Amino acid sequence: MKQNSGFSLMEAMVALVIIAILAAMALPSYMFKITREQIEKSLPLAAEVAQPAVAVQWKLEQKLPSSNEIAGIPPAEKIVGNYVKSVAIEEGAVHITFGNRANERIKNKVLSLRPAVVEDAPMVPITWVCGDAEAPDGMAIKGRNRTTIDKQYLPLICRKKAKV
Repeated sequence: MKQNSGFSLMEAMVALVIIAILAAMALPSYMFKITREQIEKSLPLAAEVAQPAVAVQWKLEQKLPSSNEIAGIPPAEKIVGNYVKSVAIEEGAVHITFGNRANERIKNKVLSLRPAVVEDAPMVPITWVCGDAEAPDGMAIKGRNRTTIDKQYLPLICRKKAKV
């Protein structure tokens, strides 16, 4: 008698179905991760160009610039990156519009970074509040939140605190 070893076609098909199910479960969380990483990789562009200009004007004049021009930085459409289409200042808030090679989930969407200040102490550095996050205690947020990115794609630092 000859003894067969190895997988039968049915066993191989079952193994393939199990692998496909596991891959289908993992793919959505991987796509969230990619989208969040694109957002996080875009934040330094605003931190290098727009945020220092806003902070200097607040420290010197206790006013926030209302536009890129008043802040002394290039026009919004000239501040671009791999995932960023523009960076605009509006009443002190920095609005990043995603585009170029950004994931379709965030393309043409906006993420706002708003300055939080201690109004009667301009020497206290500005803290930047991302998206829907709240201001630290003792600070007031300036500017309008124009964030249009779906909350599930926002990095944790850009979300409201969960109520416990």
